[in-house]
Amino acid sequence: MHRLLVPLVLLLVALASVAGGAVWFIQRDRQALVEQFGRDRQAQLEEAASGVARSLEDLGDNLRFASELLAQPGSAGDHHNELRALLEAVGQYRAIAVLGPDGEERLFLVDHKSRHLPREAVHPPALADTARQALTAPVGHVIPSHPIEGASSGWMRVFAIRIDSDLPGGGGAVAILVDTEPLFAPLRMVTVEESTRVLLLGAHGTPAPMSDPALASWHRRLEDPEGKLVPGLRTLVARMRAGAAGTLRLNEAEATRLGLGPADAVATFRPLRMRGEATWSVATLSSTSALRAHERTLVLRLSLAALLVAVFLVAFGTYVVLANRREVALRETLRHAARFAHLHEKTQKILDHIPTGILALDREGSISAVNQALRARLPATAVGSTLPEAFPTAPTSAVQRLTALVLAARDKGAVRSLHGEPLSLFNEKDQFNVHAVPLEHGDGEASTLLVLEDLSNVRMLEDQLLRAEKLATVGVLAAGVAHEIGTPLGIIRGHAEYMLQKVGGVDHPQGRGLNAIVTQIDRVSRIIRQLLDLSRLQPARAGVVPLAPLVRGLQELLDVEAERRHVHFELDVPERLPSLAADADQLQQVLLNLTLNACDACSAGGHVRLSATACMAGDAQAVEIRVQDDGRGIAPEHLHQVFDPFFTTKKRGQGTGLGLSVVAQIVRNHGGQVGVESEPGRGTVVTLRWPVAAASGWEERHAV
Repeated sequence: MHRLLVPLVLLLVALASVAGGAVWFIQRDRQALVEQFGRDRQAQLEEAASGVARSLEDLGDNLRFASELLAQPGSAGDHHNELRALLEAVGQYRAIAVLGPDGEERLFLVDHKSRHLPREAVHPPALADTARQALTAPVGHVIPSHPIEGASSGWMRVFAIRIDSDLPGGGGAVAILVDTEPLFAPLRMVTVEESTRVLLLGAHGTPAPMSDPALASWHRRLEDPEGKLVPGLRTLVARMRAGAAGTLRLNEAEATRLGLGPADAVATFRPLRMRGEATWSVATLSSTSALRAHERTLVLRLSLAALLVAVFLVAFGTYVVLANRREVALRETLRHAARFAHLHEKTQKILDHIPTGILALDREGSISAVNQALRARLPATAVGSTLPEAFPTAPTSAVQRLTALVLAARDKGAVRSLHGEPLSLFNEKDQFNVHAVPLEHGDGEASTLLVLEDLSNVRMLEDQLLRAEKLATVGVLAAGVAHEIGTPLGIIRGHAEYMLQKVGGVDHPQGRGLNAIVTQIDRVSRIIRQLLDLSRLQPARAGVVPLAPLVRGLQELLDVEAERRHVHFELDVPERLPSLAADADQLQQVLLNLTLNACDACSAGGHVRLSATACMAGDAQAVEIRVQDDGRGIAPEHLHQVFDPFFTTKKRGQGTGLGLSVVAQIVRNHGGQVGVESEPGRGTVVTLRWPVAAASGWEERHAV
């Protein structure tokens, strides 16, 4: 404990030093704070005075405008109307007088608000006197008057300007009696603070009514002996009369005499110009008592903060001593937490990477989690939804069976299962093993697991195994037939052809029979060759094959076959399709088989169409080839058998059932896809998705 106390004492000493240094720093930079205080007051004064300066500029512009109007040719009535409009437009103007060059009054107007007043109130002597002073002033120079004695308001002033005119009898001066109080109203915003006073000097250096009474009183005594008691104010007034701008600091004693309180004061001043003439000047005197109070408050807060930090450090030291006793238990808790997190992560990864789909359901039956195997097959909003919302395309009966299974497992507290059920959750051929697993210690978010084991891959493997067995049987049969029957058939055909030549051809009475023997032997040979092709399909040596030229090469043959069967054949293969990765001979075999089958399916007058378009097969580019007819179609129960060996919908003796099997094997051998859609009486569409040739060129795929 003693060793802990020593660092705490050192920390307290350091904190006290920091607090003392902060106080010293504040006191040292007091001058900078006062200067900043002065700049803030200067900015405040500039903002208020800018509006006053604009008003004075407007007054000067109006005077110049009036003089220019009077300098123009016109009757007295015209000038009277123009000045009347100016007088009524500006609310601060009370009267306008126009004097000739001889100083005699030629025109006098009073605004409507002042008509009831006596003439002396709106026509003071200063009006004519100021106008006469303007007669000798430079052109454009505005002459302001002294405060008007006897006026009802100390704000009344006269402003006059000379009229410059070359007309006979022209010239003279115009004077306006103005209530200047509204012009200087923006300066009142700087007197909102109680510690700020305003001193406003008129054009002749006398305080205006807005000036603070105490400051105005001291201004009148500046020339008396008492004026020596306020040297700062004397300097301020001198600079204001000179039209200067800036700041000035007054000491505490002088600020107290001026009524600003026991603290230093900062004076800010600037002129209010009228077109370059320093006609007025304004100053604000602000006490720094608030700044001093702010310094004391800041020092107090720093000291209090240091004390609080010291108390906190003592409390923290005590807490460290007490927490040291819990270190072992906390370390063990962390070890168990890390172990639990590891097990949770491992479990999550196992669930995510097994191929079986798993859903976690909460107590209300909503989905709280989905593993990776099922996430891609469900809507993006599956988490948080119910089972019917998660399987929107599934039949209602299938979702009801899942819900009933979950409820049964939860009620019994044991696993409930469905085996090999055709639930059709995602498509019509779906079959699943379903297990509902209640969690004994499940929380609110996961109380039951629903395991969906998709049997589609198993069924596909079974189909592939069955097809492989059929192909193996066909291979054995084809090899035996080719070996045992092929040679005798060849001998028989040779003798039949020899005898046909001896009798003179088919025109001989026995020639037709001999020709029938040759034709039937050729048919048997074709069947044997198809069996051999199916059982010993050669590896696809895929190259770059443009589809359009290949189809054009077949078009003549296809047109002949279509014409022989009285079927209309249509070809729609664009020239700019991507080239295919294919064995050209095998691709020709596929297209011939499909097109001839389509022609066979049509009655006279039917239509067959071969078309191709670019498409995407997953993430890879492909070409979709469609062979469409309007023939008799295929029954729904036979659609899944059309690619099986020896299955055919043709009449006995018209087909072997091997053509589409060879087509399917060639397409799959090239990495493509084949599908068939048909409706009895409406026709059939066979669709191939053939991969596009890669930029690398040749690629060999081996038959499976």
